[in-house]
Amino acid sequence: MTRSLLAGASALVLMLLPTTSTYAQTQTPAARQTPAAGDQPATDQGSSSTTDAAPADDDKQAPIPFEGGQLTITQPEQDGEKVLAYDGKKLASNYDVYFDKIVKIGDVNVALVDVGDGGNQCGPAKVIVWKPEGGTIQTTTVEQDECGAPPAAVSDNALYFVPYLLPGESKPALKWSPTDGLTTSGNLSYMPEPGTDWKDVDPAKYQNIIDAFHNEAVYKAAETLLGKDMPDMATSLLVGGGTEKTASGAFYASGCVPHDCGGNDGFMAVDPAKHTLYFARRGDKPEPDAWPAVKTWPADVKEALDKAMSSGN
Repeated sequence: MTRSLLAGASALVLMLLPTTSTYAQTQTPAARQTPAAGDQPATDQGSSSTTDAAPADDDKQAPIPFEGGQLTITQPEQDGEKVLAYDGKKLASNYDVYFDKIVKIGDVNVALVDVGDGGNQCGPAKVIVWKPEGGTIQTTTVEQDECGAPPAAVSDNALYFVPYLLPGESKPALKWSPTDGLTTSGNLSYMPEPGTDWKDVDPAKYQNIIDAFHNEAVYKAAETLLGKDMPDMATSLLVGGGTEKTASGAFYASGCVPHDCGGNDGFMAVDPAKHTLYFARRGDKPEPDAWPAVKTWPADVKEALDKAMSSGN
């Protein structure tokens, strides 16, 4: 089962403030997908910690009163990019632009807006909008990778952005405040659940086969097989669903890299009884890379690979 990195803003702040190196579980980025238009908010400016929005009736988003002016989200051309503006001044644009909420950081009202390309398993960047006392409207964009930014956790004096981690990854956790801007709060590294073994593997609980890496025995076996290729292999499985089982009892799934299905596809199989893993990734080569070599794979696992790679994702 996927695990959320954001257990709560207060716990997050306590975790990050004193650290330079922290360990965290991953969450597959399904939660990073941009919400449907009918789920998008439009709201008045909040005056306390957070103001969540009411959903709009359609894709048109109402103006949001903010610091004596208005934030607007418009689409000047049909099928074109949406534009975030403040009193007519363009702040950001992309195909998906949706108001999130207004929060209070210290004495400053801060508007959070999601801006991104959209697409399968890719979430938006977070645009932070604020107006310093006596100053003009300001923005900062948080985008930690090519697939958007994690949600913002709100404390009294700062926003925290905790990265989604894939197996083998380490990324900085970021902090933003109106006074200090965007800074690094600590470093997070992927870590499996300590003490878990092959007997604890349960594919029925996995929303994505990447969740198998939470198991310490699986993670260590994958690390031995894949080495530095582990994050790339996991990325090639991101756009995927549940698992299937072979006749011999191994379970498997295929997937692909967000925005590159058919061009960068992955396959993973786990045999808990034999304590064995099988990986393959297809890119621009005629044959997929495989760990271990495909010629050593059991016939039914090889058959599952051939079916997955021939059908594409």
